Amino acid sequence: MSTALARPLLLDLDAFARLTDVHPQLIGRFVALGLLEPARVSGGRVWFEYGDVAVVARIQRLRAAFSLNYAAIGLVLDLLDRLAAQEPALRTRHFGDRTWI
Repeated sequence: MSTALARPLLLDLDAFARLTDVHPQLIGRFVALGLLEPARVSGGRVWFEYGDVAVVARIQRLRAAFSLNYAAIGLVLDLLDRLAAQEPALRTRHFGDRTWI
């Protein structure tokens, strides 16, 4: 049996907070600042995907390493995402009729 079937696809706020070891109010602040986007909001409850755990870890690493405020972390995350999207183009350079990787 697959382990993906054994766990829920979405986590509610309390389960997500326990999994990330972050207070639910701080998770709410991340959502309000646009650092996290819930997968779904229904009936006043927010639901997160398991992949959002990595986003919270990234936020915590940036905060600890650079002492950035959360607004600045939003900017850094946006820039890092943009760089990641451009990385394939940056790795390949065209010189005349040759491509260098």
